[in-house]
Amino acid sequence: MKKDSTQEREKVIQINEEAIRDHLGKLVRSTVEETLNGLLDAEADRLCNAEKYQRNRARKDTRAGHYQRKLHTRAGEVTLKVPKLRQQTFETAIIERYRRREASVEEALIEMYLAGVSVRRVEGITEALWGTKVSPGTISNLNKKVYEKIESWRNRPIDEEVPYVYLDGIVLKRSWAGEISNVSVLVAIGVNRDGYRRILGICEGAKEDKAGWSNFLRHLKERGLKGVRLFITDACMGLVESLGEFYSEAKWQRCIVHFYRNVLSVVPTRLMLDVATMLKAIHASEDLAAAMEKAEAVCTKLKGLKLKEAARKIQESIGETFTYYAFPREHRVRIRTNNALERIMREIRRRTRVVGAFPDGHSALMLCAARLRHIAGTQWGMKRYLNMDLLREQDIDKALALVEAG
Repeated sequence: MKKDSTQEREKVIQINEEAIRDHLGKLVRSTVEETLNGLLDAEADRLCNAEKYQRNRARKDTRAGHYQRKLHTRAGEVTLKVPKLRQQTFETAIIERYRRREASVEEALIEMYLAGVSVRRVEGITEALWGTKVSPGTISNLNKKVYEKIESWRNRPIDEEVPYVYLDGIVLKRSWAGEISNVSVLVAIGVNRDGYRRILGICEGAKEDKAGWSNFLRHLKERGLKGVRLFITDACMGLVESLGEFYSEAKWQRCIVHFYRNVLSVVPTRLMLDVATMLKAIHASEDLAAAMEKAEAVCTKLKGLKLKEAARKIQESIGETFTYYAFPREHRVRIRTNNALERIMREIRRRTRVVGAFPDGHSALMLCAARLRHIAGTQWGMKRYLNMDLLREQDIDKALALVEAG
């Protein structure tokens, strides 16, 4: 008897969770469907100024049946019975609300993909939210809608002077015919005459060589980039030569951080910290003359440590890192390195890492451009980065000095 009671209790507490979940899902969907259709009927009654089948002298219209449409809700797919009227077009706030919601869903799917969320994750998110998966084909079609907007933004005119321009590139992976190869994306940002940062451009380059940089600079110049006083870049292959072709009057500042890395590449690990301290001391000098004197002293010390290759690199290229001394003192910390752009490039790398290998260079370009477009619309571009009045004052002082000398 005791055994039978135990068996009965076991039977009582057994729960078919899947069946209950399915039943609850159907119940919720049924309730949502019934509520929405009730709202649609009420809206039709209001437009007709009479209920269905009601005879009323004040009636403004009569019904002409209905049509069905599917709607994805958080409870799953429901069927709406949308009333049709004989004299009026049935327009309801309910339908418009869901039209806006469907549009926002499309935008959310596009943003998820362009933000670097994998297609598989997008499918899982849509299933969790709306009970149905969005296919990779649907995501691809939605992306095509936004690509046109991104292209328009990428090719917009540059209608302001930009005294300081930062250039850099990022190498991404692409999958082609079963093989993985590299694709370069070149990026330019700048500081305008009012001291605010701007995303200037982004282009695909086969690689970071002279041809790639020339095409990018031509793209920027054709869109109206002008008033450039200084380019801040790494010593990329062919870049400096290309700058001379398109912006011969602008100066070039080699990023001191990239320069340090180049020198430290020929220094033993045990001496890297000491040499890095010496290099920083050079650029901590008060003026150009002091910096050049300090550089000579560092080279002499490195030769004494038998680091002749490091000393040679400094002697040959240190002058490329001193250009910033020709600009206002308050600007120097921010124009002697490419850090302003490096932070953005790190964000792009973080966003693209989840994609892995892109199907083609255009997909890589679109994702990077979308991220830059997002950054441009944030507080990043609304905070004053430099006081450009100092540059104008410096120009006035130089002009007056020339007049006095003449």
